[in-house]
Amino acid sequence: MIRRLRLLVLVARPAVIMLLGMFAATGLAQAGHGEDRLLLARVLAVVAGFLVFSVACNDLADEAIDRVNLPDDARRPLVTGAASRHDLLVTGVVGAAGALAVSATLHWPAVAVTAAGLALSAGYSLRPVRLAERGAVASLVLPACYVAVPYLLGVFAVRASARPGDLLLLAGLYAGFVGRILLKDFRDVRGDAMFGKRTFLVRHGRVWTCVFSGCCWTAGTALILATARRPSGALLAAETVCLAVALGLIRALAADRGVRRDERLISAIAVVGRSMILLLLGHLSMVHAGLPAVPYDVVIAVLTAIVLAQATLMARRGPVTRLTVAGVGRVARRAEPRLVSAPAPGGDR
Repeated sequence: MIRRLRLLVLVARPAVIMLLGMFAATGLAQAGHGEDRLLLARVLAVVAGFLVFSVACNDLADEAIDRVNLPDDARRPLVTGAASRHDLLVTGVVGAAGALAVSATLHWPAVAVTAAGLALSAGYSLRPVRLAERGAVASLVLPACYVAVPYLLGVFAVRASARPGDLLLLAGLYAGFVGRILLKDFRDVRGDAMFGKRTFLVRHGRVWTCVFSGCCWTAGTALILATARRPSGALLAAETVCLAVALGLIRALAADRGVRRDERLISAIAVVGRSMILLLLGHLSMVHAGLPAVPYDVVIAVLTAIVLAQATLMARRGPVTRLTVAGVGRVARRAEPRLVSAPAPGGDR
C-alpha cells in the first residue's frame, strides 16, 4: 500500500503539480476568489487527476526513449522497475475518472475543459495520433494542456463563462510556457533523435531553439503585464527583472558546454518561470484583498529577492532528488542523493 502511494506521488510529479496548481490558483484569483481554499482544493483535485493520467500516458508511450535518455531517473518507474505497465495503466485510468468526477462539482464548462484536456493529453502521447512526434506542434499542444486546463478550471470554478480579460491573460501565460517547454528537449535530445522524434530542437538546433524560446518569454511577459488586473510599478519591475534573468540564462544555454551545465541552466530557468507566475498570483491576490501599497511592495520585493537567490543557487549546483519507489519484486532500497536531469521548465513529459 505504501509503495502504491509513493508511486502515485512519483507519477504526479510534485514539482509539476505545484506549477499546475499555481495556474489553477491564478485562474481563481483572476475570477476574484483567490482566497477560497475549499474551492481551490476541489480544483486541485481535478488538476491532480488530470496530471496523473497525462504522465501515465507519456511514460507508457515513451518507455523505450526514456531508457535511453533517463536510464537511472527515479522519476521514471517503468525504467527503474518500480512499476509495471499494468500499474501505470490502472493509475492513469483512476486519475482520469477522478478528475472527471470532481470536475462535475464545478460549473459545467469545467467538465468540458477536463474532458478536452484528457483527450488532448492522450493524443499527445499515444498512437495513432502521437502529437509528441510532430515537432513544433508538440511544443504548442503541451502548453495548451498544462496551462489552459488548470487556469480555466480555476475560472470555471467561480463562474460559468470566461471574459475577454481572462482569455488575454491565458494567452500571455500560454506564450511564456511555450518558451519554457521548448527547453525541456535539451534533456531528451539524444533519445528523441534516435527514435525519430522531431522536436523543435532536433529540427532547428540549439541556437534557434533558444532564440524562439526567448521571444516567447518576452511576448508572454508583455501580454501578462498588459492584461493583469491593476498592474503596479512593483510588479512591472519584478517581472522585468525576472525576464532579464531568464533571457540571460537562455543566452548562456545557446552555447553547448556540456550536459551538466545545460542541466543547471535549465533548472535555474524553471525556477524563474515558476516564480514569475507566483508573482502574478501574489499580485492578483493582494489586489483583491485591498492590501495597502507599502506591504504590497515589500511582498513583491521579497519574492523577487528569493527568486534571484534560488535561481543563482540552482545555476551553480543543479537539482537534487531523493524520491524513490521500491522496485517490483525486489527489496526496497534508499537511493543515494544524486544529481538528476532537470525538471522540464514547465512540465515533465
